[in-house]
Amino acid sequence: MTNTSAFDAPLQLTDDAVLVVIDVQQGFDDRAAFGPRDNPDADANMAAVIDAWQRTGRPVVTVQHGSASGPLQPGTPGYALKPYVAAVEPDLHITKTVNSAFYGTPDLHAWLQERGAEQLVLIGILTNVCNETTARMGGNLGYDVVFPVDAMHTVDMATPDGTTVPAADLARATAAALHSMRFAKVTTTKALLAAAE
Repeated sequence: MTNTSAFDAPLQLTDDAVLVVIDVQQGFDDRAAFGPRDNPDADANMAAVIDAWQRTGRPVVTVQHGSASGPLQPGTPGYALKPYVAAVEPDLHITKTVNSAFYGTPDLHAWLQERGAEQLVLIGILTNVCNETTARMGGNLGYDVVFPVDAMHTVDMATPDGTTVPAADLARATAAALHSMRFAKVTTTKALLAAAE
């Protein structure tokens, strides 16, 4: 992700572009459970995007993941949304137990169809897991998906042979796949905020 001019290229946002805030939960700050992460600016960037959506009156959807065990288990402190997301009164709040925000309750796709929404902006955690899965499904369903890759983060992960892949490399691979295969418009927070005003 070295060609910043391409990432910062001007965007076109609709007045009703739906912001989907995925799994911004306190449990992801548990380094003992999740290990090293990338993008220390992710929380500040996500908060800035949420603020822009609220300021311009665009719709916001929040998504919350419930795991069967671990830091994201319902009823534990880690399940809670981070304060800057918890303070939002969303147009829709979805709970889920799998990777895609399209497989949650209430049904995101049905809600978007009822609104006639065509453009989705995805931010949240983790870049290459729930965010990427949601972006791929959104693209397949025909939505114009915008993916500001610096308004999210991921963590180091291991391959089957035990090799550790750094979080930054995983995020770069996600950006490449979504961009190259046209699942989403991969961009930056800076470009997104400029388009939102």
